Amino acid sequence: MNSKLPNKGVDEQDAVPQVNKLKVLIIDDEKHFTAELAEFLKNIGLEAFEANTGQQGLKMLSSKAFDLLILDIHLPRMNGLDILKEVKEKYQNLEVIIVSGHGDMNTVVEAMRLGALDYLQKPLRHHDVQIAIERTEKFLTLQKRLRTAEEKNSLISRNLEDLIHRPFVGISKSIHDVLEIAKTAAQYQNTNVLITGESGTGKENIARIIHYSSSRKENLFCAVNSSSISDSLLESEFFGHKKGSFTGAITDRKGFFEVSHSGTLFLDEIADMPLNLQAMILRAIEEKVITRVGDTESIYADFRVISATNYNLDKLVSKKIFRLDLLHRLNTIHIHVPPLRERPEDIEPLLKYFITEFAGRLNKPAPGYTRDLLDFLLVYEYPGNVRELKNMIERALILCKGDELTVNDFPMKPATAETKGKQFSSFNIDENEKVLIHEALVKCSFNQQSAAQLLGISRDALIRKLKKFNINIKKTEG
Repeated sequence: MNSKLPNKGVDEQDAVPQVNKLKVLIIDDEKHFTAELAEFLKNIGLEAFEANTGQQGLKMLSSKAFDLLILDIHLPRMNGLDILKEVKEKYQNLEVIIVSGHGDMNTVVEAMRLGALDYLQKPLRHHDVQIAIERTEKFLTLQKRLRTAEEKNSLISRNLEDLIHRPFVGISKSIHDVLEIAKTAAQYQNTNVLITGESGTGKENIARIIHYSSSRKENLFCAVNSSSISDSLLESEFFGHKKGSFTGAITDRKGFFEVSHSGTLFLDEIADMPLNLQAMILRAIEEKVITRVGDTESIYADFRVISATNYNLDKLVSKKIFRLDLLHRLNTIHIHVPPLRERPEDIEPLLKYFITEFAGRLNKPAPGYTRDLLDFLLVYEYPGNVRELKNMIERALILCKGDELTVNDFPMKPATAETKGKQFSSFNIDENEKVLIHEALVKCSFNQQSAAQLLGISRDALIRKLKKFNINIKKTEG
């Protein structure tokens, strides 16, 4: 995670700037949501506070100065819009990011009119929250102040670099080759990189290794989930907009390209980007010049693009779903991250690494593990790859009562001739994703909004996938 979060208290006359943490208040009635988000914000160098009612949140605002408010627009007993109005009347300099889990665009637009800076739709991805924070004017101003100070590597930036530079664990030849290509790519700061591989293999980690090993490392690593942005806001999100350019555009706003100036723009799930945006992205990458929505002035932006996908883009090009010229522009250097099942020699090093990591986080002594457990993990198929192994180990350490992890601490059964391929007939990403989408639609009685939430994507992204896979939803099914 990249968040160098300086504070407005920096005295530029001092040899060493005094750096405080940006203060964020989260108001949401879901306690598990505020607790998880607060923990994430603290991990990236912010000071986070929680309120689970509107009244509690307003009381905290009156007693403490905050830099940013993350506000759920749908609260019990007190309307989020009413809270937003009161906040903007009393605390005009407090920036507000609203959260909506209902897909109610009318409410979102009204919130933007009332002065909200940004909005995010539940379920949230932590990186989307981080990007929204990093685009706030306070963050950008404070970041600039710190960068111009004499000591660029403050305590916070060093601490966050420690978080960023997590090792990419593996001893296999395939992972060694991946890291070698990544190190080579890092030496050429303007060269675009395409990273492919199944979900959970660590594509974003490779992108971060490239960025933080390059000469751009002092600047922003902006991670964007290409499938999570609604169609109506795509152009504004990437290119920014001028005040008054459309309903809800109450202030000037920088887009992803402009924010990534001198840094790296990481486009995750690039295959889900609609064709009309692909053309605009191609031109921006080629010319390094962008124009905000509603503006006529061109802005130069020096950014490097690293993109990632779990699809075969050549197949999407043949289906005319992805532009060939954009693929050529993105694919100067190609890095493929192999799935975990193809490199079993990496499983034990990963097991040891995650045991140590989570034992430290949980303040528990690191347990050992049995030979039976290792044998068990070596034959498992890992449909979720390294991410799945990591989650299983975290769960096992939380629930483990002894000083040794065993097979019984892991919640899945070993793959057998009977169970292999029972759910999916192959490892083809397209085929399996189509099955998952259909199952989600069936489970939600073909309600697209509910199915999108179940899949962890936006409704617009689901609609694009329905078109991609030619999935027709008949009215009789709803």
